[in-house]
Amino acid sequence: MVEAFAVASGKGGTGKTTTTMALGMALAEEYDVTVIDADTGMANVLFHAGLAAVETTLHDVLAGKATVEEAVYDRFGMTVVPCGTSLSGFKEAEPERLRDVVATLAAETDIILLDSPATLGSRSAVLPIVLADRLIVVVQPTIPSLSDAMKVQEYATTYGTGVAGVLFNRVTDDAAIDDIAPKAERYFEGETLSTVAESETVRAARRAGEPLLAYAPDSPAAEAYRQAAASLSVQARDAGTVADRFRSAVIPDEL
Repeated sequence: MVEAFAVASGKGGTGKTTTTMALGMALAEEYDVTVIDADTGMANVLFHAGLAAVETTLHDVLAGKATVEEAVYDRFGMTVVPCGTSLSGFKEAEPERLRDVVATLAAETDIILLDSPATLGSRSAVLPIVLADRLIVVVQPTIPSLSDAMKVQEYATTYGTGVAGVLFNRVTDDAAIDDIAPKAERYFEGETLSTVAESETVRAARRAGEPLLAYAPDSPAAEAYRQAAASLSVQARDAGTVADRFRSAVIPDEL
């Protein structure tokens, strides 16, 4: 079985990578989980996973300089494929090759989490959303964040990608959630997975180069992410069929 989720937001600063890694660790308690940093222009997974010093990343694979296996690392109970941060690596990468990367990894895992670019400004940015089976939408309880996230959802569903749910992140005002969450449920497909409060502990985990659930497993934020993971109903799909779909995915010519 395998299901691919794109973790997306529509804007930067929502805590998308923190969410990807936290959900990955929580889900890894029950499933084989692979995290792929598909944000080839603004990669962050390598910093969250303590992989900043590695030599081979997804950039090398997408440039045809390395195999998928050479860019795979076992971290915190997950398989992690980090992406590099250099401008030259980004320029040399061929986004279309991500299809084969995901197809290759699909044979060896239960869940793939694609940490997606914040915006839909290029073909490389939309590809993870087009490839995924379902979308996990990460938003802050503000109108601009919700508006951008709705655009991501609209784009995803246009290409047949479902919506697993919405996670409210970096919440500083409980009253805002009480007001916005019911409205969001009218516009977003999928349920509200969890609400994660703004936390200095989350920032400290990032500075330490560890996922939140490894750095502070008993923190309120960690528990909120576990709740989100428990709310996801993972749908078993045949790995061979999924891999074929990945390899044949059509990349939009226009946004």
